[in-house]
Amino acid sequence: MPDPAVEDFSVGDVIVGAPLTVTRDDIVEFAKDFDFQPFHLDETAAESTFAGRLIGSGWHTAALGMRLLQQGPFRGGSSLGAPGIDELRWLAPVLPGDALTLTYRVVGTRDSASKPGLGFVTASLALDNQRGETVLTQRFTFMLARRGTDPLPPRPVETGAPGPVTEPEDAEILPFLKDAEIGSVRDLGAYPFSAEAIVAFAQAYDPQAFHLDHEAAKQTHFGGLCASGWHTAAAYMNRLLTTRARDAAYTATRGPVPEAGPSPGFKSLRWLKPVYAGDTVRFSTRLTDKRASASRPGWGLAFARNTGVNQRGEPVFAFDSAVFHRWEP
Repeated sequence: MPDPAVEDFSVGDVIVGAPLTVTRDDIVEFAKDFDFQPFHLDETAAESTFAGRLIGSGWHTAALGMRLLQQGPFRGGSSLGAPGIDELRWLAPVLPGDALTLTYRVVGTRDSASKPGLGFVTASLALDNQRGETVLTQRFTFMLARRGTDPLPPRPVETGAPGPVTEPEDAEILPFLKDAEIGSVRDLGAYPFSAEAIVAFAQAYDPQAFHLDHEAAKQTHFGGLCASGWHTAAAYMNRLLTTRARDAAYTATRGPVPEAGPSPGFKSLRWLKPVYAGDTVRFSTRLTDKRASASRPGWGLAFARNTGVNQRGEPVFAFDSAVFHRWEP
């Protein structure tokens, strides 16, 4: 299919896609790789959690939104990439058997100030289930070329296999949110991006040319095979939960372990540089604020700035999160 162009989108356009059914296996398989919290993995374990039942990972829902965007508004083609997501909200849980339908609205277009012939499209996206509930909304911008514009030259990049990664052995006490220190930083360790993993994720969720095929990616302005931005985000979640599991085990030998819950959404997500096959990204999280929940006694919201840096010391990823945590014992 031909790639979409700036001329294909005008302010006020609304595109509604075909529904996509999410199975229990879909939910659990994604969770095993990236978001292995009990309410995403097992019905029985989920009953005693904040969620109370098996629900899909929010990152899984966002990745499915990308799949529906590529199948619908992009018509199977590829954009020139996206700088990030202004805001994303998870409004209702995705349950096994839900059928998700995408509604896409164009809210703005502009020409690139630095790259003639290129433009940016700003859109809102909503995913609704078969019960008429909106489960996700997001506002984002992506880059496209105008028809007849010469393609951007490929960047000079090297791809390969990531180097070995050693799992850290450090551990810290997990405080209840009431006692957590604003400004505290937790290193989350490194995540390697192999070509095989990049392609597998893209096939499932983001089948754009520069995520799928080495040779095709070399011909794009990315210059080499690079990971979906949602793959980078899912890798952050993997590292967050891997580190938390180690901290939880350490905390359990000294006292109660505070439970973490789901997230209502995030803001200002930025994909700052491409993550290429062979890159290793080290993630970290810094607590920026906290508040007790008025609607959920005993719980609070933790606000954090989360970042990822590649092996060359270059920032590649950042976003501001909000997550429910136990406020006090």
